[in-house]
Amino acid sequence: MNAETKTAEYPARLQIDYPEKLDRLTTFFRLIWIIPIAGILGLLSGAGQTITRTITVNEAGEILKTAQQTSGGLALGLAGATALMIIFRQRYPRWWFDFARELTRFGARVGAYATLLTDTYPSTVDEQSGPLEVDYPDAQKHLNRW
Repeated sequence: MNAETKTAEYPARLQIDYPEKLDRLTTFFRLIWIIPIAGILGLLSGAGQTITRTITVNEAGEILKTAQQTSGGLALGLAGATALMIIFRQRYPRWWFDFARELTRFGARVGAYATLLTDTYPSTVDEQSGPLEVDYPDAQKHLNRW
């Protein structure tokens, strides 16, 4: 059995072609150049969480109770909504899957650039060849409701 037949069995495949030689100049400045694109990924994936603090005070000015609430951002919302759709409706819309796949591909490109696996700066505009390929699942046949 060849390597292509083996990888075709898996619904998710990650392949990063490591270059023969990395550019020393881009490697030297990588920690600075990664800041804008990592910030965008952080805002999209939920690293930009919102914290709300509630303080209850009585008439004498004493603090009775404090509470904090955080929201998980887009990634947690995507995962939660996807789970609810699969559990209750046994559906996973194609456009929803495509959005989640592209967000994951973008994260893989940023991760590959940050860990010096590639010199190609991750783009937010152009569709780059994503190192991650994921097959669209049939929710009723391939996804377990529980």
